[in-house]
Amino acid sequence: MSSMSIKSGAAALLAAGIFFAGAAQADSDLKCTMHFVMKGWSAFYKTASGSGTVNCNDGSSIKVALSSKGGGLTLGKSSIDDGYGEFSGVGSIREVLGAYATGEAHSTAVDSGGAVSALTKGEVSLALKGTGHGFDAGIDFGKFVISEVPPPPQAPSSAPPAQ
Repeated sequence: MSSMSIKSGAAALLAAGIFFAGAAQADSDLKCTMHFVMKGWSAFYKTASGSGTVNCNDGSSIKVALSSKGGGLTLGKSSIDDGYGEFSGVGSIREVLGAYATGEAHSTAVDSGGAVSALTKGEVSLALKGTGHGFDAGIDFGKFVISEVPPPPQAPSSAPPAQ
């Protein structure tokens, strides 16, 4: 192998390394937030569901469905009317989807000023806070799932076919 081809190969590898390092840096700058509402109840088994929208600073946005299920020593009924979440460790908006591990001790009275929960899913973390009302007390463990809501099907065009 000639000295020239070794130098060319090394230069190509260096350029590729710089390109991929730059791409990784750009992905780590992605900031995503979520606004949501949820309602739920608990009596040893805790369940809640809701909906929201995830927006990222690259202009991407998706509608999401939320569900939380778990068990433990819990009792209550509550709703979050103005929920807010911040994601970290996100490379693309699709990485916010999936199941997050939860575990918390809580006691919430009527018209709560807001509680903060930290959830994880691999490298992605989610900090949730919100205001709401109801009562909820206990200790629970479970999962919090974010899934994409598919866009509504487009209505068929009413325009006559081209001739």
